[in-house]
Amino acid sequence: MTERNLTTVTEFILVGFTNHPELAVLLFLVFLSFYLVALLGNVGMIILIQADIQLHTPVYFFLIHLSLLDACYASVITPQILATLATGKKVISYGCCAAQFFFFTICAGTECCLLAVMAYDCYVAISNPLHYNMAMTPGTCRGLLAGAYMRGVSGAILRTMCTFTLSFCDDNEINFFFCDPSPLLKLTCSSMTQSEIAILFFAELMFLANVTIILVSYMLIIRAILRVKSAGERAKTFCTCTSHLTTVVLFFGTLAFMYPRSNSNKSPEEDKIMSVFYTVVIPMLNPLIYSLRNKDVKAAFRKVIGELQFPKGVASGKGHSS
Repeated sequence: MTERNLTTVTEFILVGFTNHPELAVLLFLVFLSFYLVALLGNVGMIILIQADIQLHTPVYFFLIHLSLLDACYASVITPQILATLATGKKVISYGCCAAQFFFFTICAGTECCLLAVMAYDCYVAISNPLHYNMAMTPGTCRGLLAGAYMRGVSGAILRTMCTFTLSFCDDNEINFFFCDPSPLLKLTCSSMTQSEIAILFFAELMFLANVTIILVSYMLIIRAILRVKSAGERAKTFCTCTSHLTTVVLFFGTLAFMYPRSNSNKSPEEDKIMSVFYTVVIPMLNPLIYSLRNKDVKAAFRKVIGELQFPKGVASGKGHSS
């Protein structure tokens, strides 16, 4: 109680990327471009899947929510970056910092779980394609998705409570561009042993649990692929997983690079670069990954473009005139 009464911080200062004002315009344009591509790509993917009935399958059901999370992910972080670069104002209120921390953690935790669910979906589709529709029913898909969201939300509540019940007394300068757990914990003036242990334990537990599910799923996928006699069929079957595998490597690879090294003697600039990658760049890349190598998505896109260019009424009118 004595420590909590010492809390005087009502706002934080986000140091950001650079102290050179001449770079602000360039960085603003770069991040604005990334954000618009991420937003348009992910929202476009959602609309495209909803519009084409051929894409109403479990894998695209999960892809809709991956795109939704990526759009939210980018929207939690990037507007703050743009506002700081545009106005030069680096102050964020205590409440806004807690809210940003909470929603960022929801998106990150849920996406970790969702990628594990999608790995399981790939395994079911490849190992037993004849019974795929029986195994991945709409009810099963909704249940798996609900579980991913529940784990993401519960983790966010726990980590936010553990972090923002700590006391921040004097130093309120966060050497980062958003309210990330690691730089925040460095500012606390209260004994943070138990809270820090709880935060790190839950984060690492969720990380390891989802990585384990993904690794086991892909081991079983590889075993199923090796049973296929034709080399051409093996390559074709494995190609159905390449988009998901690319996303997994980018997302979990970046997290694995960052957080286990949080207590080592490393440059804060390294963390900033890696954080930009998984909060801004990856949400922008995911729609491209799932569209450029996916024949169904490209076919649906061409179909939608064709319908926009030649509406049904126009097409039927041409048919009668001929």
